[in-house]
Amino acid sequence: MTDIGKREADRSAPVEQNPDEEDVDATADPRTWMRWVESRRDSIRRRPGAYRIYRIVIGIVGGIIVIGGLIAVPLPGPGWLIVFLGLALLATEFTWAARLEKFARDQVKGWTHWLGQQSILVRILIGLLTFASVLAFFYGLFVLTGVPTWIPEGWIPALPGLD
Repeated sequence: MTDIGKREADRSAPVEQNPDEEDVDATADPRTWMRWVESRRDSIRRRPGAYRIYRIVIGIVGGIIVIGGLIAVPLPGPGWLIVFLGLALLATEFTWAARLEKFARDQVKGWTHWLGQQSILVRILIGLLTFASVLAFFYGLFVLTGVPTWIPEGWIPALPGLD
């Protein structure tokens, strides 16, 4: 009998519940969800054609997420978080992505540790440099594309190159 038959047989069997137990939704338990995901991945891996398509889809979706995150990095918001989410998705199927994700995590931990050991003056200076980088990015973007019409008049000062 296949696994599919076993699952169907398990579902049809009556489930006895202890009347003293609370009625708890099993899907709320993250372990139940992860077991379900793992069983689906295992069933896909057993079929070479489906597994190849699955890896291609994971590669495309993960790549799009990483690229979108890299585009969002200079913008205010969670750019790096998006990059790490894309790498985590890719790492589920690709060894190179798992190594890259670990390397990137180690670099972020090292940077955070180094920054935490610096004086408040150095931290403020790095914060100001980051803010200046974001302003420079938007200035360059607005010089190339023009100031969007949804930005109210007077919010952006009259700077050379901005219309």
